[in-house]
Amino acid sequence: MPFADLATNARLYYDDLGKGEAVIAVHGRLGTGRGDLGTVMDWLSADYRVLAPTLRGYGHSEPKPRRFPPDFYYVDASDVLAFMDALNITKAHLMGYSDGGEVALIAAGKQPARFKSVCVWGAVGYFGEGMRPYVQRSYPPTWISAEDRELHGIDNPDAFALEWISAMKHMIDRGGDVSLSLAPNMSCPLLLMLGDQDKLNPEEYGRKFVKQTPRGHLQMFKCGHGVHEERWQEFQRVVG
Repeated sequence: MPFADLATNARLYYDDLGKGEAVIAVHGRLGTGRGDLGTVMDWLSADYRVLAPTLRGYGHSEPKPRRFPPDFYYVDASDVLAFMDALNITKAHLMGYSDGGEVALIAAGKQPARFKSVCVWGAVGYFGEGMRPYVQRSYPPTWISAEDRELHGIDNPDAFALEWISAMKHMIDRGGDVSLSLAPNMSCPLLLMLGDQDKLNPEEYGRKFVKQTPRGHLQMFKCGHGVHEERWQEFQRVVG
């Protein structure tokens, strides 16, 4: 199994498929590269080299346990950039789903010259007050299955969920800027995709983010959070 030892003191397991220009694909909460994005990876690997790191604390990646400090998205974004350094990838296309989308927006905002394009879905870069009730509904953690606990080494699901909720509420309380202030830095094309039934990521927040980018576009789909799972053919057409 391939691992990358990073300057950020993380050790990330990753999938590496195909050949050509590099695409970095970042999974969401409670996911792995293959688990969340396997279909996308297989599709893109016909024309690109697809690299999908599993974020720290998830799956086989370290350190464990997975933690959620108030700046955890920035920690993960630093890991993604360090992952590129470790594999000597100077420039790539960047994709991210859900929490991985938030990570991708930060990485692209911090080092925009390293990315040829950015494509995210289920992420908005801004957490307004409207998100608070949906964040709070993540407790009790009935969404953490026994399989998730085993895969990610989650000994205490309550603590896992409460730490994530606390971090999310901290971001909302401080004004909601996850990566919104970085949006003007993104010089490459940005495609942001949202489902119109995704209550955690409302269209108005997506439009707020895209408006701040030089070359951003928002594409709406008639579905929920997992655009690539619920609208696969449309996803292929828009992304392709």
